[in-house]
Amino acid sequence: MVPHLAKLAGPTLGLLMVLSGGAWAGGMHDHPDANGMADAPLDIVRAADDLPGPIGVRPPRTVSVDLETVEVTGRLADNTAYHYWTFGARVPGPFVRARVGDTINVTLTNRADSSEKHSVDFHAATAPGGGHFATEAAPGESRSFSFKALKPGLYVYHCAVPEAAVHIANGMYGLILVEPEEPLPPVDREFYVVQGEVYTEQAFGTEGLAEFDATKMGAEQPEYYVFNGAVGALVNDGALAAKVGETVRIYFGVGGPSKNSSFHVIGEIFDRAYQLASLSSPPLLDVQTISVPPGGATVVDIGLEVPGEYTLVDHALARARRGLVGKLIVSD
Repeated sequence: MVPHLAKLAGPTLGLLMVLSGGAWAGGMHDHPDANGMADAPLDIVRAADDLPGPIGVRPPRTVSVDLETVEVTGRLADNTAYHYWTFGARVPGPFVRARVGDTINVTLTNRADSSEKHSVDFHAATAPGGGHFATEAAPGESRSFSFKALKPGLYVYHCAVPEAAVHIANGMYGLILVEPEEPLPPVDREFYVVQGEVYTEQAFGTEGLAEFDATKMGAEQPEYYVFNGAVGALVNDGALAAKVGETVRIYFGVGGPSKNSSFHVIGEIFDRAYQLASLSSPPLLDVQTISVPPGGATVVDIGLEVPGEYTLVDHALARARRGLVGKLIVSD
């Protein structure tokens, strides 16, 4: 062992390797056609309304979470495909919902046609590696672990196989909501939105198959910024939809791996904003823009008074030209 790493043996050294290094296959992607092809990419977008409903008042119980890691060729932008690594062939992964005090049993299955090992690190879990060390699975393997949801909040989960940033940049992130004992105020609609970055060798908008660029990732220079995995994911048929007089709640996270978000809805004000997704703290009131770090989240509520089209952005607005635009359509 390298001398200066000797004192880091065990979990600490393992965590260092998760964050900063380790071998990865570099995208062999010898997958069946059903996993998508460059000329026929899959739709990997998770719809903003694809999330389970509120839990309500109930005692703690055991919740089972089954995650399948799937490597696919998906649509990144019009006429542009990309090799995504995913939880469930969608980006972000499934929205997980639990209550404080619940015991959460997690089973991760890595598809046999994967080129990589995969795992899951739940930021909601108080366990070494957030579950990564227990769930790291080679292609064709299933691994499991359990944790107790001790703290309410909205938390990120992501793959943590070395190099973790590569797996996250390729689409392996999602959110888990741990509801407090006393439920949040009721709203009419809920939405699930996660921001991410994609680092490609080819320039933004280049047609064909875009390939991952480790150098750009290391320099934190993404070609694409995306909501829910792809350019245009939350516009047109994918736009958030609501009616005048309703209150909507957006569960918003940043997968990253590197960039903060200044989340803003043009033409609206967040009536309640749970800063850093802390549900144990009172929400901020009447907020225009809220900052969310990579690996972080927020919960925002918006009362809708005026019909029309509202635009979801990161208020680092130059990112809009690289794909980071969504829509909220409010009808009478």
